[in-house]
Amino acid sequence: MTTTLITGANKGIGRETARRLVAAGHTVYVGARNAERGRRAAQELGARFVLLDVTDDATVEAAAKTIEADGGLDVLINNAGVEPRVEGNAIPAPESTTADQVRAVFETNVFGLVRVTHAFLPLLKRSAAPVVVNVSSGLASLTALSDPAHHAHFYPGLAYPASKTAVNMLTVQYAKAFPQMRINAVEPGFTKTDLNGNTGTQTVEEAAEIIVRMAEIGPDGPTGGYFDINGPLRW
Repeated sequence: MTTTLITGANKGIGRETARRLVAAGHTVYVGARNAERGRRAAQELGARFVLLDVTDDATVEAAAKTIEADGGLDVLINNAGVEPRVEGNAIPAPESTTADQVRAVFETNVFGLVRVTHAFLPLLKRSAAPVVVNVSSGLASLTALSDPAHHAHFYPGLAYPASKTAVNMLTVQYAKAFPQMRINAVEPGFTKTDLNGNTGTQTVEEAAEIIVRMAEIGPDGPTGGYFDINGPLRW
């Protein structure tokens, strides 16, 4: 049986991904920083709960020990993420964005991903078919955001797209370092979740599709790529 850990899985896209993978026969760990919400989600989904705050070394290390003791890990889905919003659910403008604000976003979206991946690499190396799925964004694409004709070009913020572009680079570098693993970045789409103040235009069910698809690829599947539901994306 495939064992899967999803970070930030007590709500939104992470929760829907957990639901889908439980239904597909995975043993799923719902990683969440809020114990009450995480346990409730895991119970409702038929999954297992593990306390995991991607910004906290102690909880990440403890989660790795727990999952190792339970038998190991095959699939890691780095889903936890934040997007800065200010009063009125607005995206902070570049002129008002400080280094501390950018750092806070990178702490979860980038350093958190590295922290979790580093902690679980020893377990993934023992799997017969290890997979890592990094939840990125269409806003990570330099090609898209620099093209005035592209719908993503309008996005004004600094921190979130920069963090997700970093996620894409981490994906490429991890994939080169561990060719025996399938490591990819995915763009779930502009989804109605708490992350964006529920301003998204698609459902969590639609968003989870590409994550689930890439979580279930076999050893002959792609690695080091950047995908949405329609296929490869331009970096």
